[in-house]
Amino acid sequence: MGLFGSKVNPEDLMYQAMSMMEKNLPKAAISLFNKILKQDSENVSALFNKGLALNQRKKYLDAVTCFDKLLEINPKDAQAFNNKGIAMAEMGNIQDAAEFYDKAIEADPKNAASYFNKGVLLDKLQEREEAIEFLNKAISIEPRKPNAMVYKGIVLGKMKKHEEALTCFQNVCKKYPNNQDAFFQKGIQLAELGQHKKALNVFDEILVKFKDNVNVIYAKSRSKAALGMYPESLELLKQAVSKSPKVIRGWAKEEKIFEKLYENDQFRKLVKL
Repeated sequence: MGLFGSKVNPEDLMYQAMSMMEKNLPKAAISLFNKILKQDSENVSALFNKGLALNQRKKYLDAVTCFDKLLEINPKDAQAFNNKGIAMAEMGNIQDAAEFYDKAIEADPKNAASYFNKGVLLDKLQEREEAIEFLNKAISIEPRKPNAMVYKGIVLGKMKKHEEALTCFQNVCKKYPNNQDAFFQKGIQLAELGQHKKALNVFDEILVKFKDNVNVIYAKSRSKAALGMYPESLELLKQAVSKSPKVIRGWAKEEKIFEKLYENDQFRKLVKL
């Protein structure tokens, strides 16, 4: 209520709420969306963005309630289906998530996000050929957005199609020179193809900007080991272990590149062999 009992303008509240979302403050945004919904329980913008904020806060059941309300208002709301699918996937309800992504695609065959999310889901289910099909569809709908292209490259890498994956990441790097994920993955695929010197050039370039990135440090350690540069490899591995002990030790124990170091005391101590 204002000074004379008047309601706060919903447009002002929406502006404030969206500002909170942009500042990555979903809890504050939810409070403002609730004020809007108290005045107008069917305000679709408030409902949708509240659902997004709840997903962000990992309050998935509450998010589903928002998206269900939207689907009561409009049974063909593709974005509501898509984001309900995201909530379901995060809760581990894989079958339901797949169903809602399909419903989103049915409601709007040009909804690239739903194809992308279905592709990610299929990858997690290790149905990778089908995952590529959905990612290709997302790319064809939104060719100027790199996320589906990057994920496609990652899936191709998992399928051991390293040449194709490298081509995919090279294309992304050409179109989006500042996409660090694609640049890093380019280095990974070069390493998988045995081109470790080229891979090291990539990793070194990334470390100029992100010197503490544990994934890059570990990847560089792998390539140094592959080239027989064991003292440097071990020093890098030590750095990586200091930043993320459990994860890096787990990776190193399964990494064939490090097999020649299995009898090395420093390596054994680092990874607790």
